[in-house]
Amino acid sequence: MADLKEGQVVGYLDIPHYDAVLVYAQDGDSVVDTPEIYKILMHLPACPEYNKILCSRVGDRLYLGVAQGKSLLLANSFPAADFTTAQYYIFLSLNSLQLNPEFSTICWMTELDAGEEMSLYRYFKSVVRL
Repeated sequence: MADLKEGQVVGYLDIPHYDAVLVYAQDGDSVVDTPEIYKILMHLPACPEYNKILCSRVGDRLYLGVAQGKSLLLANSFPAADFTTAQYYIFLSLNSLQLNPEFSTICWMTELDAGEEMSLYRYFKSVVRL
């Protein structure tokens, strides 16, 4: 459930491999590319492990998708002006889903600098760029 602002329109996209539908809102007069969370959901099956964790950072937002096998557990975005904040939301989400990062591979769709990648390696089994 969300409050729509004046002029916003609602759209939807099918996510067939998770038997789900993504519902989103956008400004009626804007021409927006495919929502970033949709890109996450479409690439999530490419993550190599049973616990699938896929992230991207675009602007000041973290986009996160989490699945176990063919079951989608989470698809959301969070305000994350810096990488530390993005990590906070990743760990908060994994903790709420009772997933242990030490036994998981985290996948990224956007670039990570060397420091960000090393920071993730402290907590995850592996870091993969899709």
